[in-house]
Parts: sequence; C-alpha cells; structure tokens
Amino acid sequence: QVQLVESGGGLVQAGGSLRLSCIVHGVTLSNYALGWFRQAPGKEREIVAAISRDGGKLYYTHSVKDRFIISRRNAGNTVTLQMRNLKSEDTAIYYCAADFQFIESAIVVESSQYQYWGLGTQVTVSS
Repeated sequence: QVQLVESGGGLVQAGGSLRLSCIVHGVTLSNYALGWFRQAPGKEREIVAAISRDGGKLYYTHSVKDRFIISRRNAGNTVTLQMRNLKSEDTAIYYCAADFQFIESAIVVESSQYQYWGLGTQVTVSS
C-alpha cells in the first residue's frame, strides 16, 4: 500500500523558514518523479516544485524561485521542501505527490499525472 505522509507545517512569521518533509511508504522511490503542490483557501491546487527521479532536474513555480528548495533522498524514501523568506501568500495546505516514471529525467508539473498523494500539511504565514 502506497502512503505519503507530510510533516513540518506550522505557523511562522513572514520572513521565516519552514522545512516540509514527506515520507513515501510502499514504493521504490527512485522510480518516481515527485512534486510539492499547495492549495490556498478558495484557490485551485498549484504546483510549487518538482524533482525528477534522479534529482538532476528541478522545477519551481515563479513565485517561489530563489526561496524554496526541493530535494530528495531515495534511500530514505523522503522528499523535502525547504522554504525560506516566507510570505503571507505562501499560506496554504502543502501536498507531496509521486508519479511513476520510466524516464529518469522527467519532471511532472501537472497534478492530474500524479498517482499518489499525501493528505497535506498546513503552512500559515502571518504578516
């Protein structure tokens, strides 16, 4: 059974940092492209960052470039999202997702392509 479990969310002041982690159970993580998404109240879910199977290719949505870093540790079945200089507009529920991929360098940014999702972790940034 595949299970994704996020942690690390919380309440932080603007300008602060948080580190989100996602442990993926039930798969060989090196076979999966991974992504972090977020959904703010009243808005659609959006891609935040994505990473290829081998970690060699990264994607960031424009609003988080130079502030967020996505990384993965296949041996530990984890993907992390380091967030710094947080802004009130980063407030959302953050979800990790996994997509089985044959291509090691593939980046997946469409939410509909991801097969597995976590339940999310709340990030609240106070201004």
